[in-house]
Amino acid sequence: MSHVMKIGLGVALSFMMLASVAHADEFKLSNNQRISCSRGLSAGKLNTATCKSYAYLFNAKTSEYFRCQVSLALTRDNKEVINVQADGGCTKKPRIFETDGNYSFDATETEPPNTNSFFGPGGYAIWASDNNSQKIRGCITISSGLGSDISKCLDMTFQ
Repeated sequence: MSHVMKIGLGVALSFMMLASVAHADEFKLSNNQRISCSRGLSAGKLNTATCKSYAYLFNAKTSEYFRCQVSLALTRDNKEVINVQADGGCTKKPRIFETDGNYSFDATETEPPNTNSFFGPGGYAIWASDNNSQKIRGCITISSGLGSDISKCLDMTFQ
């Protein structure tokens, strides 16, 4: 009898786990990852290459997102690699829509330094849409050059 009870309890727990997973948030990775690299020459014939890449992780239920960055710096001379450093992490950003829903998302980013980055390291654009209605919002964030980013979002109109 205790064997039957254990199986019954296991089945009940399995259904409870599946029900909780069905209501969980869904995270999606942006489709437009970018990478930018730079090279530097220093005295003593040392070469340094630094590459950075950005991606965005989007919560399709809440419209919150994370801006993620990874970087790698490599220093070498003519014969060997002297130093390798890697760093990265994700920063949580605010919701794009005020209410929970079923959203799609994409992002793109300028590759600094370039002609698009007037005040600093550039900026990025975020697009999010409601999968259940004709609703889309575009957001642009740029560096002000004064220590804080400026971000604005607009709801698109359909003609």
